[in-house]
Amino acid sequence: MSNSNFCGRTRREFLWQSGAGFAGTALSGMLQRDRFGRSQVHAAGITGHQNPLAPKDPHFAPKAKNVIFLFMYGGPSHIDTFDYKPAMKGRDNQTIEVKTFGRGGHKNQGRIVEPRWDFHQYGQCGKWVSDLFPHLATCVDDIAFLHSMTADSPIHGSAMLMMNSGKITSGSPCLGSWVNYGLGSVNENLPGFVVMLDPSGGPISGAKNWSSGYMPATYQGTILRSKGSPIIDLNTPAGTTRAMQRELLDALKDLNTEHAATRSDNSELAARINSYELAFKMQQYAPEAVDFSQETEETQRMYGIDKPRTQDFGRRCLLARRLVERGVRFIQLYSGGSHNDANWDAHSDMEKNHNFHAGNTDQPIAALLKDLKQRGMLKDTLVIWGGEFGRQPTAEYAMGTGRDHNAYGFTMWMAGGGVKGGVSVGTTDELGSAAVESPMHVKRLHATVLHQMGLDPNGLSYYFGGLDQKLVGVEHVEPIKEII
Repeated sequence: MSNSNFCGRTRREFLWQSGAGFAGTALSGMLQRDRFGRSQVHAAGITGHQNPLAPKDPHFAPKAKNVIFLFMYGGPSHIDTFDYKPAMKGRDNQTIEVKTFGRGGHKNQGRIVEPRWDFHQYGQCGKWVSDLFPHLATCVDDIAFLHSMTADSPIHGSAMLMMNSGKITSGSPCLGSWVNYGLGSVNENLPGFVVMLDPSGGPISGAKNWSSGYMPATYQGTILRSKGSPIIDLNTPAGTTRAMQRELLDALKDLNTEHAATRSDNSELAARINSYELAFKMQQYAPEAVDFSQETEETQRMYGIDKPRTQDFGRRCLLARRLVERGVRFIQLYSGGSHNDANWDAHSDMEKNHNFHAGNTDQPIAALLKDLKQRGMLKDTLVIWGGEFGRQPTAEYAMGTGRDHNAYGFTMWMAGGGVKGGVSVGTTDELGSAAVESPMHVKRLHATVLHQMGLDPNGLSYYFGGLDQKLVGVEHVEPIKEII
């Protein structure tokens, strides 16, 4: 469609007389309801009608440019993976006095479930790693293990929200949203915050885990699929060409720009206008991002894409590397979805559950770290591994090897992005029931991520509800300096 096809009509007339007029009506109504009474100040002090994802200067020189968060949904057991507890050997089924708090409530004693896997030392650092992760064990000299993580809730829904947004209640922006709000995106053709879900489904609380909360929708996570159409409803509607879409977008842009002229303090309006342009660009560039024909067979085998067991997570890990290469700021991959044994939530049979999920992810994660490193990208890419909490040293039921949730002490790890490798920080007690040395709240993990990205975690704020809101809350929070 060219300008001559307007037949003398202005773009405004064309828009309203075409089917797009309904979109304009809906947009106008939403804009009238969503006006802000105060401008939103970005990390670099930018205000007014601008692309919300335009690159912004960090507060100080960053160590990392991108983040990949490998989220093991359900709560992997730290004492069966990376937190070696030799004192538990030979004590299987022994009843002990220990305070626990999980799905089953508060308890003062329990039956020990001895770890079902052997541990061996790896790397120059001599790190003890479970036989669950033979591939990842070869990467320990590049990893900083955090053995004394703590959180505020042992319940999946609220614990997930805390790990993703810093609060146990819904309505707050997620970590990926804060990173993109503070720094913007260097790629104008793809989202700044991408989420890839497990094929069995999304986690509890759903989209709240990648929501932008009270920030404009531009900062929320976009679901990306590793095969097929990368984004649902991305393809051009039947009978519509890109030229026709461009004309419609230009017509909408004229109306929106006119509407925004007297509303320069409305960042939500800027976000919505920009979302149309981003969607148009993604139709062209997103399919290329998931096209693995550009990758060698050797690379695809390294990620385990040639094996049914590791194919899905391997594809998503490889796609994460490709997105980092294309400038996507924050990428989150979920291992585990839905409920029960579809995720790491091992309430009944620890061996069956963790053998399955570790077997699906071990090779792809090791491949991601090695691939990033050999391409010189690991130094600029911060990789995070962990779930919403850990698991207790004692059995949940009278029979079986399952463990209940444990938010008192659990393990996560970080690699790349200026983080020291081959180090372990913090400890839990001899059974792994609670953090005893250098307890680290989830907020310190968030502070570390922002710090490595060149953002002051105690200075980055967003004005909402009469307050300067922060990811880490109102009290000063220090990054985990032992690993920086």
